[in-house]
Amino acid sequence: MTQKIFIVLFVSVFLFSCNAPLKRFHVKNRISVIAYYTGDGHEINKYPVEKLTHIIFSFLHLKGNKLNIDSKKDTLTIKKLVELKNRFPKLKILLSLGGWGGCETCSEVFGSKKGRTEFAESVKEVLDNFNADGIDLDWEYPAIEGFPGHPYSSADKQNFTMLVKKLREVLGDKYEISFAAGGFTKYIKNSIEWKKVMPSVDMVNVMTYDLVNGYSTVTGHHTPLYSNEKQRESVDNAVRMLDSIGVDKNKIVIGAAFYARVWENVPDVNNGLYQSGKFKTSVNYKDFEEIFPAAEGFKYYWDKTSQAPYIYNAEAKLFATFDNPESVKLKTQYALKNNLRGIMFWELTLDKYKNGLLDEIYKTLRFAE
Repeated sequence: MTQKIFIVLFVSVFLFSCNAPLKRFHVKNRISVIAYYTGDGHEINKYPVEKLTHIIFSFLHLKGNKLNIDSKKDTLTIKKLVELKNRFPKLKILLSLGGWGGCETCSEVFGSKKGRTEFAESVKEVLDNFNADGIDLDWEYPAIEGFPGHPYSSADKQNFTMLVKKLREVLGDKYEISFAAGGFTKYIKNSIEWKKVMPSVDMVNVMTYDLVNGYSTVTGHHTPLYSNEKQRESVDNAVRMLDSIGVDKNKIVIGAAFYARVWENVPDVNNGLYQSGKFKTSVNYKDFEEIFPAAEGFKYYWDKTSQAPYIYNAEAKLFATFDNPESVKLKTQYALKNNLRGIMFWELTLDKYKNGLLDEIYKTLRFAE
């Protein structure tokens, strides 16, 4: 072997050995970035899809005992989403059942063996037909009150377990199964048989938003990272509770909110935080600058304990709670630090096309590499 050839081989081996730890570090820090999506097949092209690992089309519903696609528009949208996999082979497209107000008959249908079996078989048929990658169950909520007037029963808790097991039996390992879980204490304690359900699913998308919801007559953070003396519900509280009952952290996905919740008639005390008020509306993140202009008295604040932003307008007596780039960055770092499965958000069409919250998630992950 000539000296020149030896030097070339030595340098090649040296460079490979130097790069190997970086590659392992990169893999370690890869987490799922999951977007729920309610848009159509055209709007999706305006977003940086390459920064996502999963898109969950929202929503499909039940028709009888079967998973049903509601319209031709939904069919076309799902096809367009699946076509994205030609450009992004690692992208997964899941289809979600239900949503808030979208699971009126879930308690009844999933309460029988026949209902669960027919549903699972219909899910497989739909996924096969579209070449989609899995099903997401967004039943709000098993065993506790969810959408006003929708039936629920204590038996839902066990029936949900049997539903998930039947889905895994019918779908096998080819398809992913996830479910959207309430991020609040009552759901975590009462809705799911966690030790029985989690072995059959790939991940749980914890809805760590709406923790102060539209029915509340007192303001608060609707999607805080940490708890404080006045508010227990938070991302960290949900993760700690799940971890304490043995849920694998590598299957936990935390949620971010790409929208604000706004209360009116909020007194000018503590900059509107934890004060009486009446829920007014929700505002998409992409519209914040237009709806909350500083020139009209809207002031941004930051809760250092909860690591959450909020807005108060003393003159208009309006209070808003939301995620912003800083809080989304911190949530992404939290997911990495705690070895979680990932971060998801509701939902993609609420974001800016460029320089939005998804971009902040991606930038945080790139920096971590």
